[in-house]
Amino acid sequence: MSTEQTTPAPAAPAPGAPAVDPRLLVREAGLAGYLAEFKRKMKNGDLGSVPVVLGLILIGAIFQGITGDFLNADNLTNITKWIAGPGLIAVGIVFVLLLGEIDLSLGSVAGVSAAIAAVLSVRSGYNEWVACLIAIGAAVAIGALHGFFFAKIGVPAFVVTLAGLLAWSGLQQYVLGDKGTVNVVNDGVLANLDTYFLGDGDIAYTWGLAVLGIALFAVGQILDARRRAAAGLAARPMSEIALRTAVLAAIALTAAYMLNQDRGLPMPLLVFLAVVVITDFVLRRTSYGRQIFAVGGGVEAARRAGINVAWVRISVFMISAGMAALGGLFIASQQGSADKILGGGNVLMNSIAAAVIGGTSLFGGRGKTWSALLGILVIQSIITGLDLVHVNQAIQYMITGAVLLAAVVLDSVSRRTRKTAAR
Repeated sequence: MSTEQTTPAPAAPAPGAPAVDPRLLVREAGLAGYLAEFKRKMKNGDLGSVPVVLGLILIGAIFQGITGDFLNADNLTNITKWIAGPGLIAVGIVFVLLLGEIDLSLGSVAGVSAAIAAVLSVRSGYNEWVACLIAIGAAVAIGALHGFFFAKIGVPAFVVTLAGLLAWSGLQQYVLGDKGTVNVVNDGVLANLDTYFLGDGDIAYTWGLAVLGIALFAVGQILDARRRAAAGLAARPMSEIALRTAVLAAIALTAAYMLNQDRGLPMPLLVFLAVVVITDFVLRRTSYGRQIFAVGGGVEAARRAGINVAWVRISVFMISAGMAALGGLFIASQQGSADKILGGGNVLMNSIAAAVIGGTSLFGGRGKTWSALLGILVIQSIITGLDLVHVNQAIQYMITGAVLLAAVVLDSVSRRTRKTAAR
């Protein structure tokens, strides 16, 4: 007979007794409760960000061992700069994946948006801010068009966005004209997207923003706990808030230190982080965000709950296209021009891979915009590490594809495990 000890499940409440939030039971048990909850989640396939964090640690260790230079400050700074373009596109993909759909046009939307901004500012003499806003507005209109055909006409999103991939790629070439390339204005708005926050080497700003972010996180956690406690809901104890804040502080201050060893805080990273934080708030803290999760979890149930499913679908495609436009502007800034191949190649595939590798489910209803950040860090770390060891691009494509397949397999297995566990 086995002598293995198991943690007993919480007893069911007596008939007529008020239901007890299981999170309260976990928190009342202290560290043992959290460990038991973590084990339960792992067993039930609720892996969260654990695989991608472990993957990042493994990637860093392997390439540092091979090259000796991977964890140098200048290399890490370059990684944080280059993640912005495809990472912003990946944020838009997260929104679409939450619906259980896919958008294959976002690479072309990024390309045509950059082309519009560059042509208007350089060839037509528009103010660069105005040109960029027009480009983003055009992308949002494109997203609305995709959403209309999908939500109102009933054309599958795969087909609509595949047609968009071809159409907007053609429009991109048409806008750029025969030369096919438009260089951005030197020291203009687009060019300055690839600079450093308030100058090269201003380390005080990097430290200041890191401390500000930590403080805002701690205050937000405390206010949320007080609000939930006042409403009689499960709330995080101060010990848990302190631990979460300490973990964030360790990550943020370490990142600030490494960036300051090189050139300071890159503007692409700052904008990318701001977008991730804002979109995460929208998804987790607003009724609109809850509607997106509801539609992704079940269209008919969402419709019966009174949610305007068509509007949610159209608006999500508008958001994803707008994010693609912003990503396209950063890519144009980093390469110094808008050209016919911007947004092509492996940009779209890397962005989709980033969202999935980061933990967003392909089946809808599960994910967060932080997935885009974690996933694109994995992708860019692999690309940068392979470049350092001079692996040719063909091998890079195969390795990236294998990582994407592994992430999808893990997602499928986790989903099946959750269903088996009746989650």
